[in-house]
Amino acid sequence: MKLTKEESLQYHSSDRKGKIEVVATKPCLTARDLSMAYTPGVAEPCREIHADVENVYKYTAKGNLVAVLSNGTAVLGLGDIGPEAGKPVMEGKGVLFKRFADIDVFDIEVNSHDPKEIIRLTQMLEPTFGGINLEDIKAPECFEIEETLKATMNIPVFHDDQHGTAIISCAALINAVEVAGKKLDKVRIIVNGAGASAISCCKHYVRAGVKKENIYMFDSKGCITTDRKDLNKYKDGFAQAKGFPSLEAAFKDADVFIGLSIGNVVNKEWVKAMAPNPIIFAMANPDPEIMYDDAVSVRKDLIMATGRSDYPNQVNNVLGFPFIFRGALDVRATQINDEMKMAATLALAKLAKEKVPEMVLQAYGGEEFSFGKEYIIPKPFDPRVLWYVAPAVAKAAIETGVAKVKEMDWVAYEEQLKERLGLSKEIVRVMIHKAQKRPKKVVYPEGEEENIIRAAHTVYSDGIANPILLGNEKIIKKEIERIGYDEKEFQIIDPENCDKCDAYAAAFFKKRQRRGATLWDAKNLIHKPNYYGAMMVEVGEADALISGYTTSYPNTIKPALQCIGVKQGFKIVSGMYIVIAKKETYFFADCTVNVNPNAEQLAEIAISAASVVKAFDVVPKIAMLSFSNFGSAAYPESIKVKEAVKIVKSKMPELIIDGEMQADTAVVPEILDKTFPFTNIKGGANVLVFPTLDAANIAYKLMARIGQATVIGPILMGMNKPVHVLQRGATVDDIYNMTAIAVVEANTNK
Repeated sequence: MKLTKEESLQYHSSDRKGKIEVVATKPCLTARDLSMAYTPGVAEPCREIHADVENVYKYTAKGNLVAVLSNGTAVLGLGDIGPEAGKPVMEGKGVLFKRFADIDVFDIEVNSHDPKEIIRLTQMLEPTFGGINLEDIKAPECFEIEETLKATMNIPVFHDDQHGTAIISCAALINAVEVAGKKLDKVRIIVNGAGASAISCCKHYVRAGVKKENIYMFDSKGCITTDRKDLNKYKDGFAQAKGFPSLEAAFKDADVFIGLSIGNVVNKEWVKAMAPNPIIFAMANPDPEIMYDDAVSVRKDLIMATGRSDYPNQVNNVLGFPFIFRGALDVRATQINDEMKMAATLALAKLAKEKVPEMVLQAYGGEEFSFGKEYIIPKPFDPRVLWYVAPAVAKAAIETGVAKVKEMDWVAYEEQLKERLGLSKEIVRVMIHKAQKRPKKVVYPEGEEENIIRAAHTVYSDGIANPILLGNEKIIKKEIERIGYDEKEFQIIDPENCDKCDAYAAAFFKKRQRRGATLWDAKNLIHKPNYYGAMMVEVGEADALISGYTTSYPNTIKPALQCIGVKQGFKIVSGMYIVIAKKETYFFADCTVNVNPNAEQLAEIAISAASVVKAFDVVPKIAMLSFSNFGSAAYPESIKVKEAVKIVKSKMPELIIDGEMQADTAVVPEILDKTFPFTNIKGGANVLVFPTLDAANIAYKLMARIGQATVIGPILMGMNKPVHVLQRGATVDDIYNMTAIAVVEANTNK
């Protein structure tokens, strides 16, 4: 995935600056709410906590709050860039905590190089936080800071730079050694790098079963041996009596190479000299110590991991810290000890051996992978990591006596973890990965617009689509140059001056000649970008069309209907929105086209919606909405909904669908299960078909504005070929997501 400097800066600076905000979890709308949130109501929890300090976990957010604390002295390979420059990284770490484990974070940047000052500051923060994640603090100071804090604080303290890579790479090492047919206590390991991460990795490998005498560590001055007088106490712990004269010499007959240093320091000849079935973890980022393609080109028996996502076996710290803290917080651990770290390692190693479910395969573009040379560690976006690692860490904390919670219902806890994030927000990513597997040509009639160009650049860079921009060629090229993109990424066509206008006009006239159109009309209309783009899709010179950024909905959809038409077997088109709420994802239809659909049209909308939802790898559970629950109010408006359900069941009896029902009945499982146990919708509906356009349109807009849901769409359903209409002024992300949806639809229609 290619990211430009300009894109990154815009991402961080657009709209609300930075990447985080604080959101209240309790209402504060009325005077009574205010009295509860602050004075006088707040006095009651204060008194309870004063009486028993452990009640702070009951009445405040401490139990789910972590500080990501750094002084910016060792940032992301950028070095000592200072606390302010390091803040974007710490905010990003907070985003990952929230995204993967639903943990809230305050990032704290400390303006000090003095370990004692950092230690004292952190100690004074203990009343606020449930845990401390130390980040990007240089060695050797980081060792002193963490050791002192662990010994003096009663909440978990974890330096991710040290232990994150250790925990995850050790899981990979355990599995790699097994695949190679070797034993941990027999392998000889070369380590290039002797900083915080390397030393922590080696300590963790020893706990896993590696012999310390089989580890040869190199720093910038060579092999670490007992005769060197420049070693700190941390390096000295891995000093060998007899070392190697060079890193190259150490490679001969070595079983394992661990790279935690700088890129491109290992060459192919060294790899050739390693023992049979060698293991290389080249974890320098962004450039590994040796590139994956170079290494495997000389050793077919090689098992290799890197820190990069574009090669197999990515060692990514996001597989560790969110879930380790999740488990530690949930049992109120006072520390993260070695047993908890090893529990995380073993859980990751075990998960890599499990059968990979379809949802994970689809998330990675349908690529097949199973335990072996190219899959020794779980994928970062495997949602199962949460409920494998967090319970393992929590159990280890209880068993080693560092947890204040002494008993857990582990089955209930696993279910709680699954519900905490749910899988709803995965669907967009699944769609993107599907699109990347088979990119298509997508035409954008509003090609002169900046956001369209930006989105087209991104879908091209991410391998989702090959963009075609329509508009004035000079204007488009000038805008591309201004933004700083390469015009070679785009195909640019000017409908006012094109080679195929006459051919497209003739094709359009043939379709519309008995519907009031003349050849003169056709020749004039074809110069309009929406008509030109729609005809490109119709004749097969583009696979999908995305428009509507600057035009009204009718002016966008009319050319598409005239040029492309409705899918065979359908009589109407309809529009659907994806509504991503905090915990769940819903599909709302029809929100954009049909004002007052009859029973047959409602049935068609439901069938169309089911087809689209299945493309997201989601099983549709359709609720046909009304103001009535299953005949409780027999009016024409509710009767038509009941009739629509009968039509759908007669045409597609395998679909999960019921109605008519009220909106809360549809989405609250308890109402369905207890009040209407006869329905075939269990656990709540995910597809909501509204009885009229006003109901649907009002609902999705309220969800977006008041409900703070993420709304994606509209997805146009029932067209013969993929056409999607943007909302006016759509963001780059909106256009990007709609493009991915259009590409997958184009592939599905083949």
